[in-house]
Amino acid sequence: MSLALLCPGQGAQHAAMFDRVRDVAAARLVLDATDELLGRDAFAAAAADDRFDNAKAQPLLCAASLAHWQGLREALPTPTVIAGYSIGELAAHAIAGSFDTTTCLALAAQRARLMDAASPDGAGLQAVLGLDRIAAQRLCDAHGAFIAIANGDDHFILGGARPSLLALAADAQAFGAEIRPLPVHVPAHTPLLAGAVASFAAVLEAAQMRAPRLPLLAGIDARPVRDRTTAVHTLSAQLAQTIEWAQVMRQAFERGARVFLQLGPGNALARMVAPAYPCCEVRAVEEFQSLEGAAAWVRSALQRRQ
Repeated sequence: MSLALLCPGQGAQHAAMFDRVRDVAAARLVLDATDELLGRDAFAAAAADDRFDNAKAQPLLCAASLAHWQGLREALPTPTVIAGYSIGELAAHAIAGSFDTTTCLALAAQRARLMDAASPDGAGLQAVLGLDRIAAQRLCDAHGAFIAIANGDDHFILGGARPSLLALAADAQAFGAEIRPLPVHVPAHTPLLAGAVASFAAVLEAAQMRAPRLPLLAGIDARPVRDRTTAVHTLSAQLAQTIEWAQVMRQAFERGARVFLQLGPGNALARMVAPAYPCCEVRAVEEFQSLEGAAAWVRSALQRRQ
C-alpha cells in the first residue's frame, strides 16, 4: 500500500495558506522564489484581495503545494503516485522532478497570462452537483457551455460565458441539481481557451524541463507521464480540454494508493476522494496544526496498511 500526493487547483487560497511553513527552513527557498516572482512577500500576497486573480492565484497555489512538500519530504517515503488538479498539475510536475521551483512558478505566471489573454470577457466556471454526465452534457450543449472538470459521477465543473452559466444553472436547479459559483474568472479546460494551448506549449518547450522522475498522472486522460514530450502535451492541452479528475483518482487507486495526502490550501481534493474510496485513508495538510502532525499521520496510516 502506498502514498498518493494531490496538489489542488484554484478556489481555496486564503490569507493563512502559508502559515504552516512560516518557520520551516526547508520551505524558505520556495517562499523566497515566490516573493521574487510576485514582487512582494508571499504571506502578504496570500492575504491580498487579488489572490483570486489568475496572475496571483496560479503562482501562489503552486508555491503552497511546493512549500508543504519541501517541509514534508524528509519525513515521508517517496510517493508512489502524484497528481495535480488544474494548475496543481504544474506543482505535481515540480514535485516529480520535471523542473525546479523557480521554473514552476515562472510557468504558472506565464500560464495565467496566456489564459487571461485567450479568455473571452465575462466568462468563468461553476460547479454542478446532482446530475450525471449525460444530463450535464445536454445542458452544456443547450447553453453553449462545456464540461471543464469531471470530479465524479454527479459532480462537474462547467465553463462558459457568465450569461450561459446563469441560464444553465436555472435549468439544472429545476432538475434538482446544486449549483456552486466558483471564484475563477476564465473558462479553464474548455475550448474557449484553445487560443492559449499552442502558446503555452511553446513556453513549456523552451523551459528547463525533463521527464518526471516519479510516477505522475495527467489530468486529461489519467495516464502516466513518462517523457518530456508527453509532459508538454498534457500540460498545454489541459488548458482547453476536460480534466478527468475522477479517472485520475481511479488510476491512483488502481496503482496501489491507499493513503492520500492533499498539499496546499483547503481540503477539497481530500473531500472528493474520501467518500469515493472509503477503504482508503485521506487527509489534507491543512487539517493538521503543523507539518509534523501531517507527517506523523501519513506514517501511521502507511503502517496500518501494511
